[in-house]
Amino acid sequence: QVQFSSDRVWSGPWGHCRGGLPRLLSAAMSGVGSKTELLNVLGDVKARVQDKLGVVNFPMPQFILIGKQSVGKSRLIEALAGETFNFISGSLGSRRPTVLEFRNVAAARSSRWYVRDQKSQQWEEHPIERVMKLVGQLHEDLGESVSAEPIYVRIESCGCVDMQIVDLPGFRDFAMDASKQHLARQIEDLDMTFMRDKRNVMLCVEQAADAATMSSLQKCRTLDPRFERTILVRNKLDKFYNDLTSENVGRWVDGFGDLPDNLVRFALTLPYWKEGTMPPKPFRELAEDMNAEDVKQMSMRGLSQKYMQTVGFKNFVSFMEKKIERMFVESIGPVLTSLKELRVKAEKDAKALSMEFSDTDPHRILSTTRDCGVSFAMALTHVMEGVLDLKPTMTLEEELKEFHAYHQAIGSTHFSFLPSDDFTSLNDYVEYLRNDIQLATFDVELNGGAQFRRLMSEVEIFLRFSEIAVETKKRDVIQARGVSMGNLTWRDVVVKLLSNEAHMPLSRRVQYVGERIKWFFIQQKEAVVEFMDQLKGTPSANMYSPLYPKHAKLIKQNEMIKHLLFQTYDKACQRQLLQFVELFDNMLTSTFSNPWVFLKGSNTQGEKEDGSAAQAADGGNAKQAVDAPSLRSFDDTKERIPKEIQGRSGIEAVLSRWLTEIPTDSSQIDEAVDKVQMLVLKTYSFIRSQVCDQVELFAESFFKLPMMRRLEEDMAQIELTDDDNANYQARRDRLTDDIERAQDGLVEIDGCINRIQSFKLKCEARGVLVGL
Repeated sequence: QVQFSSDRVWSGPWGHCRGGLPRLLSAAMSGVGSKTELLNVLGDVKARVQDKLGVVNFPMPQFILIGKQSVGKSRLIEALAGETFNFISGSLGSRRPTVLEFRNVAAARSSRWYVRDQKSQQWEEHPIERVMKLVGQLHEDLGESVSAEPIYVRIESCGCVDMQIVDLPGFRDFAMDASKQHLARQIEDLDMTFMRDKRNVMLCVEQAADAATMSSLQKCRTLDPRFERTILVRNKLDKFYNDLTSENVGRWVDGFGDLPDNLVRFALTLPYWKEGTMPPKPFRELAEDMNAEDVKQMSMRGLSQKYMQTVGFKNFVSFMEKKIERMFVESIGPVLTSLKELRVKAEKDAKALSMEFSDTDPHRILSTTRDCGVSFAMALTHVMEGVLDLKPTMTLEEELKEFHAYHQAIGSTHFSFLPSDDFTSLNDYVEYLRNDIQLATFDVELNGGAQFRRLMSEVEIFLRFSEIAVETKKRDVIQARGVSMGNLTWRDVVVKLLSNEAHMPLSRRVQYVGERIKWFFIQQKEAVVEFMDQLKGTPSANMYSPLYPKHAKLIKQNEMIKHLLFQTYDKACQRQLLQFVELFDNMLTSTFSNPWVFLKGSNTQGEKEDGSAAQAADGGNAKQAVDAPSLRSFDDTKERIPKEIQGRSGIEAVLSRWLTEIPTDSSQIDEAVDKVQMLVLKTYSFIRSQVCDQVELFAESFFKLPMMRRLEEDMAQIELTDDDNANYQARRDRLTDDIERAQDGLVEIDGCINRIQSFKLKCEARGVLVGL
């Protein structure tokens, strides 16, 4: 323990603190933060906001410490902290920021050290030895990499400055190998990120050498050309005593013209002793001796009083006292504004928690969940109708890539991923759609109904690539006809071949269509919730249910409600997929079992004998019919009906004519095989064309409309399992704690606001202007 001339005792590592400091530095060093009411007020506010509310990014004064390795940055921090410590960071040095939170506690009998736990984000108190080990380990864990995630260390004592300083890894001008050079570049990038933040004041530490060689200061000049937030600290002044004379001392302090007049700079010597030994004196006595020697040596050399104010640690601390106080004064406005914004947010959060607690009452939780689900189902209709500025959105390329990635991840094999084997990859198909088909909305980010319409165009193109998988061989034709040439008609042979060779390729592509539609609807979940949530406070809110914003907030906040709604929605999508595929497949089965009926019923035009489309019976009068300003007469209608009936039988007549042209004589089997092959391909092309033309109708009828009509009913029939009830109860228990913390937070915020406003009123009563 070290006893000074007053009745106060200071020691740090050498004794205990009873609120006093050594004589020479007490006025300057203890005044920074502990002797000013303003700093006490803001220090208390900062402690309450950061410790009790967990708000780390708060608009309080902050200094960042920069410089090369071994220039004395650590010793400057020790001087500001009022005691010695050493964060061992291994042979590679520090590789991440260390945020040092200095708290001046006038009544503290000894220093107390804390480290913020990276997982819990709570301060944990440790002995200084443990703190040094923890910090060193956090650096060592990075290996040869760099992290922007800081280490938070807090010191509470009666001798430290009330401020926050970020100790950044030192710049490295020289590296032995490629890995060290890479590390040096990473560290420089990290430091420059902090230096670019205009809220940070840079304490640039350099050796007291020629100003032209100060590389760290040059980096500051790049980002702060006017040096408005740069303070230069020239350390190790004692090494240059012998080089200074009465003729050059003034010019040396001025940097021989290399330092601009507006740059705040100090030259000083920080305490030092032989490495590996104990300090010969208490740290503050050493600081006092070094300060006195600096002042003595520069005075002996006739340095003017103008420059003497920039010499020694005491003058540096006095400047910091004024600088910090000015910065704190300037921060009062932003701090008060931030607190008021924090209060608004806290009130809103507390209200939302209370509402959720009420809505999750065991007696009404089921109805609440169902109500949210019904609102969700109704909102889906609006999203499908089209909503502007709704997120998330995606282009067709993003949609296809995410769809493929999803099904490849789950190992889907029941449908074709590409429309044809001629496409070697998805990228080929994407380029085809973009460059060859030139879909107008290909690169447009869409969701909802617009995305569905684009989806229909894509799946129609996909279906049109369907081809009979194998070539119809002579053996297949003979086998399908049977043993005797007279047992089956050629019509039956064509049906057999179509069912055997054409049904499966088209069916696999129909599976693709169904999976694409299902995936589309699943992707709309977040967009629907976003639509419900963004309505509040907008002009369009009156056009929709007022329950949408409330239910959206519940869905976002309550994971159980969200899970149940999304689970029900996904089940509805899967149900409609199965129905869509089943109905579509039944339609294909019936089509291939009797293609003539299908083609007869869907055709409205005649066919020329060569298979090409003929003009409609009344095609010559088509334009006149469109342009006619009045409805057709009864006579026109009577004339139209026979023509339509005749048109319906056009393809059937052509196919029948082709069938009769197939020879039945066994000696002409080769010619018969060729004609059968041609007929199979022609018939399949007719069927494929009709299916593709109507795919949007099938998607609307078999998937979209049934799903949207039945979704409200599905949501209204949600039931809770015992596990769901248990999870809801667990959520209510957490809500109780959250509401209590929210109320406590509001009390803390109100206390902080009242503290600052009371201080403002006191200053105004005294006639003191504090920059408010």
